[in-house]
Amino acid sequence: MSQEDPSLVSVAAAYQRFQPAAYLRNNYAPPRGDLSRPGGVGPWKLQCLAETFATGEVTGRTLIDIGSGPTVYQLLSACAHFEDITMTDFLDVNRRELGRWLREEPEAFDWSAYSWHACLMEGRGESWQEKERQLRARVKRVLPIDVHQPQPLGTASPAPLPADALVSAFCLEAVSPDLASFHRALGHVTTLLKPGGHLLLIGGLEESWYQAGEVRLGVVPVSAGMVREALVRGGYEVRDLRTYTMPAHLRTGVDDVQGVFFAWAQKKAGVAV
Repeated sequence: MSQEDPSLVSVAAAYQRFQPAAYLRNNYAPPRGDLSRPGGVGPWKLQCLAETFATGEVTGRTLIDIGSGPTVYQLLSACAHFEDITMTDFLDVNRRELGRWLREEPEAFDWSAYSWHACLMEGRGESWQEKERQLRARVKRVLPIDVHQPQPLGTASPAPLPADALVSAFCLEAVSPDLASFHRALGHVTTLLKPGGHLLLIGGLEESWYQAGEVRLGVVPVSAGMVREALVRGGYEVRDLRTYTMPAHLRTGVDDVQGVFFAWAQKKAGVAV
């Protein structure tokens, strides 16, 4: 993150204490990770992604996942539509966690419930094992990223650029100290996307902090309207914007998130890469 801006330096320092195992336990193990219960946040996110990819419009060869964190669920529906996927994260601990899953190491987080649920929603008769094999085969690289830099992947990135599509879940608002930083970060990642390409964005609504182990990390609170405005200002046509309200039984004290947004946006022709 930029060394010129003290607020970004502070964010970067706080993230050095991020604990992937605690984050995964808080958000992707039960109760939030219980996909069998109707109305849960996990099935909602998977459904948004499955339905968007089912349109057949979000397709191409290359996709970049911006700020993957230690999670892979956000790519389960994408992997049938893109043969070259780049995963990214600012933190080495998260990139190592992704590597454990990609290499099928026994201590890796178990995403099989999410994979099974994605297959169920897509309805193509695919097994969860086939789904995971395809995703592992199509993730070609896991790279460092800094969304606060004008060239988030650096100047000599092995990722094919510009990409046909971007996915980003719980990243931009979670690493931005204020709304202006959020807008700038969106602008930076937009340079990685070809004109006419698609961005699928998932994030927290009206959230100001979350826990990832002992560290409590700040989040810039955004509403659905603020997300829409940022996308329009950033040169996108908003194709779909959905919101989910976090029910009481999923407000577990690990954050103050009020809900989740899902946005499907298409970069307008003529917007610079």
